[in-house]
Formats: sequence, C-alpha cells, structure tokens
Amino acid sequence: MTAASETRAPRRDYEWVEGWGMAVGSQTRVLRPRDEDEVRAAFDMARDAGVSLALRGTGCSYGDASTNADGWVLDLSRMNRIRAFDAGSGVADLDGGVTIGQLWRHALPLGWWPKVVSGTMFPTVGGAAGMNIHGKNNYRVGTIGDCIRSFELITPGGDLLRASRDERADLFHAAIGGFGMLGAITRVELKTKRVHSGEVEVTGVSCHDLAEMMDRVDARTGDCDYLVGWVDCFAGEDALGRGLIHEARYLEPGEDPDAARTMTVAHQELPDRIMGLFPKSQVWRVLRLLNHDLGMRFLNAVKHQAGRLEGMRGAYRQSHAGFNFLLDYVPDWKWAYGRTERRGLIQFQSFVPKERALDVFRAILRRCRDAGIVSYLGVLKRHRPDPFWLTHSVDGWSLALDFKVTPETRDALMRHCATLTDLVVEAGGKHYFAKDLSLRAGDAERFLPADRLDAFAALKRELDPAGVLQTDLARRVFGDRLLR
Repeated sequence: MTAASETRAPRRDYEWVEGWGMAVGSQTRVLRPRDEDEVRAAFDMARDAGVSLALRGTGCSYGDASTNADGWVLDLSRMNRIRAFDAGSGVADLDGGVTIGQLWRHALPLGWWPKVVSGTMFPTVGGAAGMNIHGKNNYRVGTIGDCIRSFELITPGGDLLRASRDERADLFHAAIGGFGMLGAITRVELKTKRVHSGEVEVTGVSCHDLAEMMDRVDARTGDCDYLVGWVDCFAGEDALGRGLIHEARYLEPGEDPDAARTMTVAHQELPDRIMGLFPKSQVWRVLRLLNHDLGMRFLNAVKHQAGRLEGMRGAYRQSHAGFNFLLDYVPDWKWAYGRTERRGLIQFQSFVPKERALDVFRAILRRCRDAGIVSYLGVLKRHRPDPFWLTHSVDGWSLALDFKVTPETRDALMRHCATLTDLVVEAGGKHYFAKDLSLRAGDAERFLPADRLDAFAALKRELDPAGVLQTDLARRVFGDRLLR
C-alpha cells in the first residue's frame, strides 16, 4: 500500500447494497472516496485484500450493474463538485459524482438545461456516462455520450487518463457505455443546451394501438424535441399496445413572458403534496394495495381514459423537471412492489431495429399476456445509433417493461424474460445494461459486434490486468469472456 493510501484511506463499512429495482442485493463493504488520491487508495486496498471492486454512483441502475456480492463497492458519490460552468457556451466541468439534479439546478438559472437526462434526476454523471444513458429525446440528440466532450478516468493501477474524441478515442468510445469495467470516471466535461424558458410545451395524444402510436411518433420526430409513449400492456388484441404519447418542444425566445421566473429552481421543484393536501411521500402505500394484476389492470384502464381526456385538452406547459423526471414525481413509488429481500421489480428493455420493431413488440405483448406475466408499466421510445463500442442503441425503438418480482415468481419470470430475449436478439435487437437483470451468460455476445467486444476485452486487460473491476452483472453476463 502506498504512503498516500496509508494516510488517506477512504472510509469503509459493510452495508446492504442493492439495485434500484430492489430485486438483487448483498451485504458489501463500501468505500467512499472524497478525491482522486482516495480513489487510488481504494484500488490499493482492494488489490492488497485480493477482492474485486464495483463502481457505483447513486445506485440508479435497476439490476446488478453496481452490486458486487463477491467483493467491495467503490461509491463515488462524494466526489460531487461542479468545478466550472461556462455561461456563454453551456459547457460544464464536473466531478463524476455530480448528479443530474445538481447539474440542472446550477445550469437552468443561467439559461441552460442538460441535453440528455434520464427519468430521474438522481444518477451521477459518471454513472450516466458508464451506462451511456438516454432520454425521451434520443432520436434527436443521442445518448449522454454524444454530449460528453471529454472525461478523466483513474485506472485500477492508479493512472489518470484523459479521453475525448481526439485524445485516446479508443478509451472514450469504450468507457462510455462500458458499465464501469475500465476505470473510475472522476471528471466529465459536457455540453448543455441553451433554453429560453423553464417550461416546455406538452401535448398528449391518445392512440388506439401500438401501430398508431409508432406511426404518430415517426411523423412527429422532425417537429418535437421530446417524444415518449406510455403503453397499456393489459389491453386486449383489438387494442394491443394502446396508450398515450407525450410530445414536447422547447419554447422559442419571447414565447415565455415570465422566463425569469420559470427558469428559477423554485419553479422547477416537484410538489410534495397532491392538490396541496395528501403528502406524496405516502402515495406508495396506496399503490401497494393495488400492486397486483387486478389492481394494475384497473390503474392502466384509468390512465388510458385519462389519456383520452388529455388528448382533447390541447397543448399545455410544464416545467422541465416536471416533464422529464416522472420517476421522481411520487417519492419511493417502487416500494409499492415490496421492500423485503428478493422482492421488487425488474425492467426488461429491448431495442429493436425499426424494420422489425412493431412485429417484435406485438409478439412480446402477446407472449406476456399468454404467460400471465404482464408488465405493470410499458414505455415506448424512438432511438438513433451512436458510435460507442458496447452501445445498446439502434436505428429503431425501445420498449421498456416493468415486471413485479416475488420469491414465488422469480424463477418463472427469469425464464419468461429469456424467451423474450431470444425473440429480440433473433430480430437484430439489443439490451441495455443499466436496466438488465435477466440476460444469461452468452446473450450479450449474440447482440454485440464481435470485433468491438474483442477490442473492449483487450483494453480491459491493458488497463485492469488484475481484474480488480467487477460487478455481479459483469460476472453474470460476460464471465471469463471479459474477466479472465
């Protein structure tokens, strides 16, 4: 152990570490470095102890992408300084542990908004880069990797490497979307988007079935800054995939007469009560009473009818935070799925090329209905390709399905998801490691290009020859193919 690691050892302890969906977790030692020296010290400690390390931000990956039952966890969330923000260009210089929420709160009053955000504001930018997250505007602006200019990464050997499209381009395109296998991203420089209001104009469009929804989205990609579809997975064959599209566009200069107010943080904060009365922090308890097939069929039907009314309402305005961070609107809503071990939810998100997407998604919805394993929430998005080595993106569509997990149904659910994976992969589709908990060993090799996977494995051996960086996901999906 180096002298620096002896004097600056990060704090450590054992605690329960789980995926965001709560369906997987373990008791693990967690190291929380506060600066780059302590990151190096953590790598030294793990190597000296002969254990692996999993990188983790705020733990927003649904499955086991940042858990490590066979080793320790390196939590980078304390490294969260906003080093600089250029109000003229919108370029942010951030520690890897800065959250999306911290970024927008700093940027919006200056007239900027993150180009790419997830459905929650809590992920760190380092974790978002490692998973190459996307938003409701992927078809237009790409993934978060497309707006990253450069990053700094500390390897398990302690080297600090800088990567961009021009400098170490191999590392840049491998580490973005490389699910934390090459090193700890400790600094990120990214470009944000100029906005002229703290609100977007939103229109709801009710659709009879999946085909109508996809046709509508394709017709609107040139006019809308955001497009996302909610899908009622309980609908019968005559309305298979019915749902609601939300279209949104940024406001032009002068459209918002009260822009100075709407661009304040106070205007963006999500309300903590429904109609000013019932605290949202308790809504999950009500949802838990309905967290079964009959209850969710009822809620989906109600939402469908509400969507039809919204479609007649016309355009309305909503704050950026209110539109983008739907997962944060009801605090701890996931607890409705249960809070004991081996309960929770998994998300099966598949990405399918545009030529096959409608047929594949229809087949998925039918198989779920026939198997009696129906998703409680379905989300449809349009996507475009990107240049990153292990990307999930395609010129096509994604369908994200949330499935309830219980000890009694877990094995059957995983077998069911395996049949859906086969359907997706045979159609040329892909999967997204930030959401996954059901891929089998060898599945990723069926949808990732062999040359890119070989190059990634070679870079992994170069930067981490001892195999210090591992996660439960990496062992489950790649095994010796990547970690030997």
